[in-house]
Amino acid sequence: MMTIPNILTLSRILLLPLFVFLYYLQPSYTETPIFTWINFTLTSVYAIISATDYLDGYLARKLNMTSKIGAFLDPVADKLMVSTALVLLVDFYPSDSHWYISICALIIIFREILVSALREWMSSIGQRSMINVLFISKVKTFVQIFAILFLLYQQPLFDLLSFKIGVILLFCATFLTLYSGFIYLKEGVKTFYS
Repeated sequence: MMTIPNILTLSRILLLPLFVFLYYLQPSYTETPIFTWINFTLTSVYAIISATDYLDGYLARKLNMTSKIGAFLDPVADKLMVSTALVLLVDFYPSDSHWYISICALIIIFREILVSALREWMSSIGQRSMINVLFISKVKTFVQIFAILFLLYQQPLFDLLSFKIGVILLFCATFLTLYSGFIYLKEGVKTFYS
């Protein structure tokens, strides 16, 4: 069923190749980042991709257009959007001086895979409702998106270094990722013994 929310979700997935293409056009990392139209466009494309994450869910509820395909595609698009950006950021920032970005990215991607596998397991045993999306997971995604946007932007924003803001947000997102993952895992483990 091709509803407006589903089209927005698909557009989020279809814009990812453009995002990756723009990423590889930007200048290499330097201590003093070189800001170009490519960097601005790259950040803008990711902001648009991120905005559709909120908009598709809002419209699906508001217009009563929820669907099975939307319920399937939305979390897939979310995970692709965040994982793609994190892998590219690990590639962009040198691992010898910015190793903590790699660690945070690894934790976040690992958690996404673990929770997806857990949801699949819970569905297979008819217990999917036990691990519905938590509010903290929505906050986690919100913080992840803003961390990624600041790390992509690289330039000072209102006299604040966007890189430092991005790193602080990435640490917060990693903490929220671990905490929400623990909650999901705790609920999932209960089914192993029931």
